Amino acid sequence: MTECSTDAIEFTGHGRRKVVADFNGGRLTSDAGILLLREVDRQLGLIDSINECLPDPRSPRWIIHEQRSMLAQRIFSIALGYEDLNDQQTMREDRALQAAVGCDPEEDSPLASPPTLCRLENRASRKALVGMSKILVDAFLNSHDKSPKEIVLDFDATDDPVHGKQEGRFFHGYYNHYCFLPLYVFCGEHLLCAYLRPSNIDAAKHSRAIVKLLVDAIRRQWPDVKITIRGDSGFCRWRLLRWCEKQGVSYIFGLAGNQVLQRRIAPFMQTAETAFEATGEKQRLFGETKYGAETWDRERRVIMKAERLPAGPNTRFIVTNLKGRPQALYDMIYVKRGEMENRIKEQQRMLFADRTSCHDFQANQFRLLLSSFAYVLTSHLRQDHLAGTELESAQVSTIRLKLFKVAARVVVSVRRVVFHFATSYPYQAIFRQIARSVLLRPG
Repeated sequence: MTECSTDAIEFTGHGRRKVVADFNGGRLTSDAGILLLREVDRQLGLIDSINECLPDPRSPRWIIHEQRSMLAQRIFSIALGYEDLNDQQTMREDRALQAAVGCDPEEDSPLASPPTLCRLENRASRKALVGMSKILVDAFLNSHDKSPKEIVLDFDATDDPVHGKQEGRFFHGYYNHYCFLPLYVFCGEHLLCAYLRPSNIDAAKHSRAIVKLLVDAIRRQWPDVKITIRGDSGFCRWRLLRWCEKQGVSYIFGLAGNQVLQRRIAPFMQTAETAFEATGEKQRLFGETKYGAETWDRERRVIMKAERLPAGPNTRFIVTNLKGRPQALYDMIYVKRGEMENRIKEQQRMLFADRTSCHDFQANQFRLLLSSFAYVLTSHLRQDHLAGTELESAQVSTIRLKLFKVAARVVVSVRRVVFHFATSYPYQAIFRQIARSVLLRPG
């Protein structure tokens, strides 16, 4: 590797000693924790599966960088916090990233450049993207040693702001900016779907088709599992409800209020108002009714929440085919869908799923999937190897800071690549514990 030669930076001295800095440290890395992600991928076979989905049209005679190594380079970099392709201009020389990708450090050959990675992103076909999306479902199914009795699939859409003339970007009145409208599906911490969509559509667009594909895939492996679909009022569409009823799938969705529902909840609201005036404390009452909008095919069970807060009245409605008491269904099942927002936040803010700045729509879908695969690796590390530690419920950004951003000196010899970690690293004990756990788990 060519050593950088830069002018020294002189800081305020310490007594008689000068304090000087330069960038001539040699084979150092600040991302030695990437070795953990490399072992997690070895267990899951994730990058190998992605590589099989993406045809490589290049002539083998002229290939310098294998497609698999470029995919690993991109996904690992996102997990480490390097969202831009421009970062690879220097990161391609990083010894930790080279070792994780699988390149021979002794050859002193840099990884793929930003233009090379850009060409990779822009040649993903629709067929390849569909195949990669299936990998998310397979990773979820394979993460269970046995069939669960019940699972809940959370659906939600969010905005992905764009600042150029990308294909499929439109102005969205609710979010008040130009954006895409990706659809996410999670089961707990597991990501099952990350589907990029233009923003000039209904929030529930294609959700019924995706539910059908997910339910079919899950039931092929777990025929007896009980499946519940959960979402906000944006997904309450009668055709989706009817499909769930015919297929034996449970559902619980938010329902937008209207004059009919407000009249039916009025007695509960009046009771809550009276109790609030008497006590000055928050009041909550629950009831239920049979309701069918004019556009629906029939009436369905609707749960009503009448709440009086110090700030004023608060009413909520949900439609469901689940059995149980209204308050239990609302508090124990429906409200828990809010946890999905934390998973989306990890995707959008911490793993840069919103870096959809390519002009081509399919290239942006590929970028969304690359971010999703980085999430799968990090989430698998959290669920399978951080349980029982102080980081078992840590967010991606915290895991990155404490486990991946680790300083080390890299020494390459004929037989070994040795990472000498900083002696003062404060999480040595937990790092050793996780490393043992990862290495002992069969691939």
